Amino acid sequence: MNSKFQILLTGVGSYLPKKKISNNDLEKFMDTSDEWIRKRTGIKFRHFVEDNELTSDMGTNAAELAIFNAGLKPKDIDLIILATTTPDNTFPSTASKIQRNLGCKAISFDVQAVCAGFIYAISIGVAMLKDTHGKKCLVIGADSMSKILDWNDRSTSVLFGDGAGAVVLEKKNVINKTVENNQWGVLVSKIFTNGEYYDLLSTDGGVSKNKSTGFLRMNGKEIFKHAVEKLSSSLLMCLEECNMNINDLDWLIPHQANQRIINAVSNKVKIPQDKIISTISNHGNTSAASIPLALDVATKKGNIKNGDILALQAIGGGLSWGSLILKIGNPN
Repeated sequence: MNSKFQILLTGVGSYLPKKKISNNDLEKFMDTSDEWIRKRTGIKFRHFVEDNELTSDMGTNAAELAIFNAGLKPKDIDLIILATTTPDNTFPSTASKIQRNLGCKAISFDVQAVCAGFIYAISIGVAMLKDTHGKKCLVIGADSMSKILDWNDRSTSVLFGDGAGAVVLEKKNVINKTVENNQWGVLVSKIFTNGEYYDLLSTDGGVSKNKSTGFLRMNGKEIFKHAVEKLSSSLLMCLEECNMNINDLDWLIPHQANQRIINAVSNKVKIPQDKIISTISNHGNTSAASIPLALDVATKKGNIKNGDILALQAIGGGLSWGSLILKIGNPN
């Protein structure tokens, strides 16, 4: 019997900075309130990095936990893909600094698709493993969003926090006849970009534009409308390609941007709320880190078990968006 390989997700880890900021803390220096924020977003807390804490520091902490939870060591990693909007430096890649911190020798680079970055990075990692660029890939989402917030703009500054999450993807041969036709790991991913909506979510600065990082700017009403439609449609595309329906999913882990968006997608695709992992209340919108953060929290709680079928989805600036479906764990 010939063996074949599958791309399995075998480890997950996350990190949140120690500085935890409540809505009441924001009231002290902003024209806002706990009630206003919770009603419109579902957010109660967010975490902020210290002045000397970098995106690479958070990414390294999450990566170490993911590697450990996969039963591996840093030297086993062949490929590191970091999704981030807030790199330590314009160049080199922050992934290369994480590689140095871990002490491994791996192909390492950054991916920039803002909040959709983790879905993009998973898709790239799967493709590279299939294309023989190693057998073990570390995918990280890490962002220090507090560094690009305008505290005079309460419509955006109350939404975001800092954090990191990471997963390990492994290319493994499947030789057990009972699982040969039973797909595990990443089953399908669909990613999209439409630059017509470039200005809906962006920063007002950039290296070639004005030599500045700039502050985050967002058209919230338009983003909400696009998010609900595009997250729903990309998820349904994935289900169709897998010959599944919404009832086949054990869990949906959406990008943790706004609880109202999460609820609207739930209603549109008709998935029960008790099948949705939502952790936004504790950390806000952490951009590319939000999905692996939520995945790690649910895994630690014992909600997600080996063999569960998960759907992940996200949308970010660009506009960039996508979904993927995976069967988590290891069949052997």
